[in-house]
Amino acid sequence: MSRINRMTSRERINAALAHEEADRVALQDGPWATALTRWRGEGMPDTNPFELFGYEMVGFGADTSAQLPSEVVEDTETHTIVRNSNGALAKNWKGKTSTPEMIDFTIKTREDWEQNRHRFEMNDSRVNADGAANSHAQKEKGHWVHYTGIVGYDKQQAMIGSENLLMAFAEDEEWVADMFMTSADLVVETAQAMLDAGYHFDGAFLFDDMGYRNGTLFSPDQYRRLAMPAHAKAFGFFRDRGLPVILHSCGCVKEFIPDLIGAGLSCLQPLEVKAGMDVVELKDKYGDELSFMGGIDVRKMSSPDPADIEEEIRVKIGRGKQGGGYIYHSDHSVPDDVSYEQYCRVIELVHEYGAYD
Repeated sequence: MSRINRMTSRERINAALAHEEADRVALQDGPWATALTRWRGEGMPDTNPFELFGYEMVGFGADTSAQLPSEVVEDTETHTIVRNSNGALAKNWKGKTSTPEMIDFTIKTREDWEQNRHRFEMNDSRVNADGAANSHAQKEKGHWVHYTGIVGYDKQQAMIGSENLLMAFAEDEEWVADMFMTSADLVVETAQAMLDAGYHFDGAFLFDDMGYRNGTLFSPDQYRRLAMPAHAKAFGFFRDRGLPVILHSCGCVKEFIPDLIGAGLSCLQPLEVKAGMDVVELKDKYGDELSFMGGIDVRKMSSPDPADIEEEIRVKIGRGKQGGGYIYHSDHSVPDDVSYEQYCRVIELVHEYGAYD
């Protein structure tokens, strides 16, 4: 799949995020582990998928957990149950990729939070200074190197559980705001420590799932009161240093977009099609202010009719790339019902329809 490129990945992605046209659309993706297992059985070379498919982003993060002891509580032929470093008890199934089942939590109430809040203070063990050299090695390869971290709702629901967090939205907004800002503070502090340790970053890639299939998990008014100040702090830290920010937020988050722009966001990802996130619609409405990454329906990738995915890519990348401001990605991650042959065709189509004249 080697191709002649006129720009490095860093140049290509920076152009997209600056709303400038490059040589072609940049590409990044996230196949499931079970998809990769399938593809190897279907003839995929035994090599790094990153290099094989030409992915262009490399991320480095820090430990922003509660740093509680992790332990395997149960290990069977079908699953494992692990208490993780946030104190959450998570069940994962073996042999398939899925969202873990969250069974229990160490932190459930505001009282629990107050007793454990100190666990989210900055300390030297959160940053691996030895990784700085690797960040520069990736820079030398031309990759777009980013700080990666989790903030806000996504961080807290993994720590205290979605039900507990949504109840807090209804009953104790002050607690929610405190948790959100604490997560933003730790992102800023660890990012600064990594910069001080010599890491190279071209931008940031942050994660905060705030939507589900039919809409946002909380109201736009609550976003502005509770989440936006934390986002503005995290986004602003990077933007003040000339580093654009990509935010991964699953589900339908259309109602939040004007405020995400106001908070300083550069690019929104992954644009889940089944949740109503249409890249053409979003590009038409917000393309002058926000870049987009994703929006290619994985259900079309697995369609038995190859015309389905070609039309998907032709229309969406054709519009998304106009004037820059678009990076290819699936509309979440690539599942194992997509064959190796089908995915190779996806990459070919991205290059075909993503090229600029």
